[in-house]
Amino acid sequence: MIKLKFYGLGGQGIVTAGKVFSEAVSLHEDKYAITIPAYGHERRGAPVNTSIIMDNKPILVNSFVYNPDIVLVMDYTVVDKGVDISEGINENSILVLNTEDENVLDEYRKYNFKEIYYVDGTEIAFKNTGRRIPNSSMLGALAITGLLKIDSVEAAIMSMFGEKAGDGNAKAARDAYEKINKA
Repeated sequence: MIKLKFYGLGGQGIVTAGKVFSEAVSLHEDKYAITIPAYGHERRGAPVNTSIIMDNKPILVNSFVYNPDIVLVMDYTVVDKGVDISEGINENSILVLNTEDENVLDEYRKYNFKEIYYVDGTEIAFKNTGRRIPNSSMLGALAITGLLKIDSVEAAIMSMFGEKAGDGNAKAARDAYEKINKA
């Protein structure tokens, strides 16, 4: 069982990213996944998170994730809003972070993740879709962990968004996957 936690701000597609991830895993990876969003204040710009559990066998729990193996942060300023993105992590937890700023990376190193991957998912999203919504690009970045294949991410994005919006979002995912860095 692998537990994930996605953090970001309202309007960035956190909940949609969780749904797309679950579809990618369930329909294209022959595994199982369950997604449980937590909205909080339910407004644009407010902290939002989504819990995801995936496994090779059916998942019999329906609960938030309290001890994530992988944390994906779509907006690095979420920690400035009082969110502890390291809550419950273990010595092997991995962070996938939306930034290109070295100062931000230095700040995030203090959380003691085993590995940190980073990419400017917002700029990649803007370049490919004309919108600064990083959910698809960050799902592509997440594929670098080996958790799922980039082809599965692209297929789930196309299924979720349809051809018109899906094409740009799938390109954003592939672009982020190809440009991700390891700190």
